[in-house]
Amino acid sequence: MKPLFALLTLSVFLWTACDSAETNTTGDDAAATDTTAAVQEENPSTGTFGAEISDEGAMPVANLLAEMGDQDSMEVKLVGTVNEVCQMKGCWMTMDLGQGQEMMVKFKDYEFFVPMDCAGKEAVMQGYAKRSLIPVDELKHYAEDAGKSEEEIAMITEPEEKITFLAEGVIIR
Repeated sequence: MKPLFALLTLSVFLWTACDSAETNTTGDDAAATDTTAAVQEENPSTGTFGAEISDEGAMPVANLLAEMGDQDSMEVKLVGTVNEVCQMKGCWMTMDLGQGQEMMVKFKDYEFFVPMDCAGKEAVMQGYAKRSLIPVDELKHYAEDAGKSEEEIAMITEPEEKITFLAEGVIIR
């Protein structure tokens, strides 16, 4: 039973890995480019992604820390500017919280992605903000997806406490 559980756990991990669809086993850069282009074609530069939401009642992202106070998590609708986006397929993005902090945004059940060219655009998102301790291996994975250099990735040696956001729906304008 334990080997079956281990295999199932590994399968789920591999299935949800951000770059699994982008892995290029042939060494052919054209194949990877074609896959990335196909993902981008399915994902236009603006619009609604995930659940249908509106911008009504959205709070500025910069107000989130004050609004959360000592709470560990909260359901909220936010609006702000996208800082960075996963360049593998748009499966995460970051937003500036102010006070030198950045928030990692992921998408509910890995059901949708955002455009890889949405950095600098305004986003409205509805979901759950949470205080999280991000492990080193996950931080390095995000740095790789963001196209950081090997030197920058090697400098990641400590887990980081961050506000994370699980979005049910996102509007990119």
